[in-house]
Amino acid sequence: MSDTLKERRRLLIATSGVGAVAAAATAVPFVASLTPSDRARAAGAPVEADVSKLAPGEMMTIEWRGKPVWLLRRTPEMLAALEGHESRLADPASAEPQQPDYAANRHRSINAEFLVVIGICTHLGCSPSEKFAPGATSGIGEDWPGGFLCPCHGSIFDLAGRVFLSQPAPTNLEIPPHKWLSDSLVLIGEDDSAAA
Repeated sequence: MSDTLKERRRLLIATSGVGAVAAAATAVPFVASLTPSDRARAAGAPVEADVSKLAPGEMMTIEWRGKPVWLLRRTPEMLAALEGHESRLADPASAEPQQPDYAANRHRSINAEFLVVIGICTHLGCSPSEKFAPGATSGIGEDWPGGFLCPCHGSIFDLAGRVFLSQPAPTNLEIPPHKWLSDSLVLIGEDDSAAA
């Protein structure tokens, strides 16, 4: 075999090897881009919230699946305000299948002191604002028991996230699946039911 043929063969093998390495180097990031990122996987994962520093009457917000989840520590006065206005609510007993069974009660929670609710209006997805003060100081009316107001279209919800009658919002605020891991630690996004 002539030296020219040997040189061509070496050049062909070297070029093929470099091409294979380049193809692998290009394919690895491309294939990796097709798998979900850690952040994307975590977006649907359950989230823990520590409410130990939440004072009565205060609310904190955490993010779960890209949605704001409100944790409101209700005072005894706030809990008492949940009674007496059921006739003005669209779904006072939470009969609509939009929350776990353990939230189908007047206070719409496992632990009456804490409301765990998705802070998105069920009308068009706006975020309601706090209107916790009862009565005229809220700017809503003398008979206002306290709750939430969606400023976009005027839907009002009580301190359990129950919508009042004749509002743009068709249903109560959604209760996410959740469970208490301790007296001060709640897990949002998972509960003990098979549907979670």
